[in-house]
Amino acid sequence: MSLVILMTPYDVSDSPSRKAASLVLVLKSLNVPVALLQHKLKILAGAVLMVLLTVLRMTASSGDALYLPSFSAFPSVRFYDLANYVGSEDGWQREERVLFCVPLRDAAMHLPMFFSHMKNLTYPHELIDLAFLVSDSSDDTMGELKRHLKEVQTDPNPAMPFGEIEIFEKDFGQIIGQSFSDRHGFAAQGPRRKLMARARNWLWTVAIKPHHSWVYWRDADVETVPATIMEDLMHHDKDVIVPNVWRPLPDWLGNQQPYDLNSWQESEGGLQLADTLDEDACIVEGYVEYQTWRPHLAYLRDPYGDPEVEMDLDGIGGVSILSKARVFRTGSHFPAFSFEKHAETEAFGKLSKRMGYSVVGLPHYVIWHIYEPSSDDLKYMERMALEEVRRIEHDKIMKVYGAVWEKGFEGKQPEWSREKNQLLKNTELNRLINVDWSGADLMYLDDESNVKELADFHP
Repeated sequence: MSLVILMTPYDVSDSPSRKAASLVLVLKSLNVPVALLQHKLKILAGAVLMVLLTVLRMTASSGDALYLPSFSAFPSVRFYDLANYVGSEDGWQREERVLFCVPLRDAAMHLPMFFSHMKNLTYPHELIDLAFLVSDSSDDTMGELKRHLKEVQTDPNPAMPFGEIEIFEKDFGQIIGQSFSDRHGFAAQGPRRKLMARARNWLWTVAIKPHHSWVYWRDADVETVPATIMEDLMHHDKDVIVPNVWRPLPDWLGNQQPYDLNSWQESEGGLQLADTLDEDACIVEGYVEYQTWRPHLAYLRDPYGDPEVEMDLDGIGGVSILSKARVFRTGSHFPAFSFEKHAETEAFGKLSKRMGYSVVGLPHYVIWHIYEPSSDDLKYMERMALEEVRRIEHDKIMKVYGAVWEKGFEGKQPEWSREKNQLLKNTELNRLINVDWSGADLMYLDDESNVKELADFHP
């Protein structure tokens, strides 16, 4: 049975008693027990009050966090709110910690240069935690590393020592040589990149801590790099960012050259090539076997260009990478398998971009890798050395000949000067004679008597 209540403007009253009486009248007409309703209203009011008190307690706890548990009764428990470690464009001013990852293999000769750069870093050293992975080394990389670390950590300058330092040693069965030609030979690229990916993943997974906001990767064999590189990359506030990498060359090779071709934008040619390869294949740049026609970060460098200019990338190189730590925490890594026909750092760039992170490079911001001669360079240098030896020997012989000549014709110069004019008096010494010898080699081609001679001809 429905109830219709007719009211006029004059029936409206703000009086509490009038409202209560009207409510009771309505409830009675609906046959709802008043005691039951009052009980439910009390429960609802209590629940609302508890929610309000909880919200007030949470917002009053501290800062921006809605909830901050207290573990004061448990000294061994540490609480980290990862929302406070997402990385910002001015991390050095916000005391954001950086995990500095360095994979090392047979790098003893490069460590003095590496630590000279480390000492010059302007990012606060106490905010940089170092993580080294020494693997598959045949030299004294571990001994040299410990020596340099002890030197820098005991430096009397209080601004010199770094934060936490961890050294890991693990072999991954890398049998490919460390020479330039061995490491960059086409046949070695696929297996080598996958093993390097395993090493990189192993390092960051054991070294990253909740308080790290950034992860920076750096090769030990970088020759020239700005001391402000970490701030220079960080202030772009990108999830993954890399500089341009070139290398110096001897003058006879052109003076300089792009080094890292692994930083690129995807192209239609690259996608078409990927579709034709097996699922385990890994495309590598800079080889005629894989022509992708991709725009490379290295080739877009302008020596006078703005170093702040950014370029969106798909694949990236591993010489110098700055990444926000949350990129790794949320699942991105260095695929040790063929991911979209790439592996290691190039696949890391593709995977991170697929996950929605920004991946960029700086075409006009350049760091310089050391020059390592290839096998072809060494052969060319050997030929140049032999040619230099021959030239020196030739000069010695000509010096002797000159002395013999001077001795043999000693005292004859005045006589020759007198006779020369008589011998050459009818000769036009300034006359230029041009002889057209074209076709001279074919003059006797039709002569049958020269068939045997022509058959034995070796130009």
